[in-house]
Amino acid sequence: MKPTDHAAQREAAILNSVNEGVFTVDQEWRITCFNSAAERITGVSRDQAIGSRCCDVFHASICETDCALRKTMSEGNPVVNATAHIVNHEGQRIPIRISTALLRDDTGGVIGGVETFQDLTQIEQLQKELESRYTFEDIVGRSPAMLRLFDVVPQISASTSTVLIEGASGTGKELFARAIHNLSSRRKKPFVAVNCAALPDTLLESELFGHKAGAFTDAKRDKPGRFALAHGGTIFLDEIGDISPAMQVRLLRVLQERQVEPLGGLKPVPVDVRVIVATNKDLAGLVRSGVFRDDLYYRIRVVYLKLPELKQRREDIPLLVNSLIAKFNRLQGKDIAGVSDRVMARLMEYDYPGNVRELENIIEQAFVLCRGGLIEGEHMPPELRPSTGVERDEPKAMSLEAMERFLIQEALARYSGNRKNAAAVLGVDVSTLYRKVRALGIVAPGRDGRGQRRQ
Repeated sequence: MKPTDHAAQREAAILNSVNEGVFTVDQEWRITCFNSAAERITGVSRDQAIGSRCCDVFHASICETDCALRKTMSEGNPVVNATAHIVNHEGQRIPIRISTALLRDDTGGVIGGVETFQDLTQIEQLQKELESRYTFEDIVGRSPAMLRLFDVVPQISASTSTVLIEGASGTGKELFARAIHNLSSRRKKPFVAVNCAALPDTLLESELFGHKAGAFTDAKRDKPGRFALAHGGTIFLDEIGDISPAMQVRLLRVLQERQVEPLGGLKPVPVDVRVIVATNKDLAGLVRSGVFRDDLYYRIRVVYLKLPELKQRREDIPLLVNSLIAKFNRLQGKDIAGVSDRVMARLMEYDYPGNVRELENIIEQAFVLCRGGLIEGEHMPPELRPSTGVERDEPKAMSLEAMERFLIQEALARYSGNRKNAAAVLGVDVSTLYRKVRALGIVAPGRDGRGQRRQ
């Protein structure tokens, strides 16, 4: 056997041992090499593939419009981690991640191209399982704070009590209000949302309670208010902490009597509504300072929910990022696989003054700028980009090891050093946590797992 035969056999053995599909094409786009993983993923045998045009074998989503291999062959630049879908021999859609490079001969001349591709089916299925497990209505979370809220919302929905939701801007107060409505017996009736901070008193009164024709100059005909429109359903009053003292008195009467009196009306109109209110302010503090009526406060604070800020539930960030990427892929017709490790590290350490809404804006901007299959640092807004503008010159904001250390320290601090609770929130065994603490050189808080101060 010739030495070249031995070399060819060795190369074939290597190619057939890898888990990623590998194929090569000549300059006429005909397949010249097709490894075992490529056969398994596509369902096409090597004998069928060799000599065929690659587009006839793969039927990929990018073959006609944005072929990665064609781009590499024409521009000379490799493509790394692009995403696409192929259709296998049974007509099934297979998500893949691909990389491409030029194929050269011994003299350096281009003789074709090579593409590797990875089957993402299992990853996609696991991601869907995670999303379904940690999604409540349209709310995503796996942190203890969010799981506790997920537990109590169905119980709240089963009642008819008024609910007060407090939380910073962007934490999802309206999402929780809608979830309570959608799980309640009122789900088939209207959900009516009103932003109380968006209107002056005179307009807000008319908006909430309605008016009769002739009640004021421009009142040409009767107009039902939002309370009347929500009859049988739920009314959501957002930013309740911004209403004036006079409006507080009107609202208190409605909550006490369950009747509204339209402007210019002669008699009150009964309404059957579930009332949910929300604020980004400390209502108890406003009561103490005399800005908000205490009788109205206790009338609306029958059931109380406090929503955590995103920086208080950082373990939810990867899940939220995946959910937002899936959302914008659907809306924008793109096929972005995710974010790079460097970007995820930056997203994990950022404090998000705008909470989940800000994270959503960050991902949406990245979608506008990203032309590949993976969101990188240059697609981030200025506050999350490298200060030099050159990503390779910037030290990593947080390596994967540093991210792990950060999450463990945060969990231990949250539970005052209680290893069992910290391990539970991190999703690992206590023994694994102890091993990680030692390996990463973490100095635990000054209390041990029994709540006693360490000596």
